[in-house]
Amino acid sequence: MKWGVIGTGNMGEILIDSWMTSHVVKQEDLHITNRTINKAYAIQDRYPNVHVCETAEKVVKEADILYICVKPLEIHSLLTDLYPYLSEDQCIVSITSPFSVERLESLVPCQVARMIPSITNRAKSGVTLATFGSRITKEMEGYLLQSANLYSTPQLIEDNITRIASDIVSCGPAFFGYLAEQYILAATEETNVSKELASDLTEKMFIGFGKLLEDGHYSLPELIDKVCVKGGVTGEGIRAIDANLGELFHSLIEATHDKFKEDVEKISHQLLDK
Repeated sequence: MKWGVIGTGNMGEILIDSWMTSHVVKQEDLHITNRTINKAYAIQDRYPNVHVCETAEKVVKEADILYICVKPLEIHSLLTDLYPYLSEDQCIVSITSPFSVERLESLVPCQVARMIPSITNRAKSGVTLATFGSRITKEMEGYLLQSANLYSTPQLIEDNITRIASDIVSCGPAFFGYLAEQYILAATEETNVSKELASDLTEKMFIGFGKLLEDGHYSLPELIDKVCVKGGVTGEGIRAIDANLGELFHSLIEATHDKFKEDVEKISHQLLDK
């Protein structure tokens, strides 16, 4: 199978790095392009046998599986332009949540899938959220899941939970990374610890935290219970968090879902105007 990537921005680059390090696809079987073509050539500098194509049409002509890694509102015009070059045997894979597989199928004559990645895939970890269109063959579905399994844990999801699943899997590292950074800043302001040491300790804590969960030593509630000794310092910290947390995560979910609905509505208008 020959693979293609249209859009080598942050997530496109992370996917390519994940594929290369986990041997999902050979360098010589990967064709890539980007609107700012120098970004694609920068990837070729790391993987010399990857093919850089000057146009998206060239990628389509070369690849069996086409990952579309552009912004949601750019997908409609891109696929409209690519339609004449697509065949029924090819498979379009979108990585963005607002475009449902049903809507993707309305724009192309080929098989369709949505595979939402996470930055954690770069470490051959985390989850890939998978949803498949009605035209995809069992062989292609199995191939995509098997490939994703080499650098992540593929998880099939229904369309109605796409946004919240993406919040957890794809946005989650940024959300909890931001909270950790705020914790570090508070530590440096309230105590004599340096930011360098606080950052190092926090990063090592996150790595150990993940290992405890990965190795199955504790669930999240069990971990809290083990550390939060009755009458101890951790218990006081938990009470402080509980008193100040308020509606933070409810507000976060509302904000991401509002943005999601806005993008879906804009996509709907694009389809109506075509």
